[in-house]
Amino acid sequence: MSMPAIICFGEVLWDLLPTGRIAGGAPMNVAFHANQLGMESKMISKAGQDSLGKELNRFLENIGVSTELIQTDNTFSTGTVNVTLDANGSPAYEIVSPVAWDYIHPDDKAKDYVRNADALVFGSLASRTERNKNTLSEYLELASIRVFDVNLRKPFFSKNLVEELLEKADIVKMNDEELDLIAGWQGSGGIERSQMDFIRNKFGLDLIILTKGKNGAACLDESGYYEHPGFSVKVKDTVGSGDSFLAAFLSHFLNGENIQDCLAFAGAVGALVATKQGGTPEFSLPEIEAIMRTKSFQNN
Repeated sequence: MSMPAIICFGEVLWDLLPTGRIAGGAPMNVAFHANQLGMESKMISKAGQDSLGKELNRFLENIGVSTELIQTDNTFSTGTVNVTLDANGSPAYEIVSPVAWDYIHPDDKAKDYVRNADALVFGSLASRTERNKNTLSEYLELASIRVFDVNLRKPFFSKNLVEELLEKADIVKMNDEELDLIAGWQGSGGIERSQMDFIRNKFGLDLIILTKGKNGAACLDESGYYEHPGFSVKVKDTVGSGDSFLAAFLSHFLNGENIQDCLAFAGAVGALVATKQGGTPEFSLPEIEAIMRTKSFQNN
């Protein structure tokens, strides 16, 4: 089957884990995993004119993610994040600011790629500066499908910012904690499904994807509500699991596959990444298929 093309906008950085430095940033992770899954992916961002920036560009080139839309900043350094893991492997982040990816400027070549791509993927963190908000707004006007990966990171979000981005999205991915927070802002209580339905209707969304960690995922669109229980695996850390889930979901969804199959495939990829270290581990299709064959679900 032909594979779709996506453009990812936002942060490129180094995650500084207790075990060492690993390239990361949610949109970059999505681009990385989309590339692994056979999609054409490009990253719109900015790195510093420093050794970390040069190393980051080399890393992306080595994994086949184009760097032609990554700008170079002569003032600010390449982004870094100090990552700590709790006993369950769940990460906590100290995100350095300001850094190069805070100042992405509009670019004619990037606009052409956005026009021709199947989807533009963006998150909330990259909109922590007015410069990036304005640049992203220009790109969103050109995109065929606008995919908002909520990805809230304290203290770099607000109710107004999240609502502004929701208004511009077609597809939204969020986790269960983000759903509770956003639904609470809207005064919507009740079960997850009713919260998702309320948000989808309020912001005119085509699709909401909900990730729930070890409890699987759910999806709501005009045709109904779908769930997958999640695969049981031995977790090393969960860095990048949600990003790989989104890349995998889009790889099937943009090819017209049904929602239930999209959820199952994405759940297997997210579970597989959780068994490996960092947000950008390599994996293979046979590894994904092996997890799907086990049918070892969390609620069994």
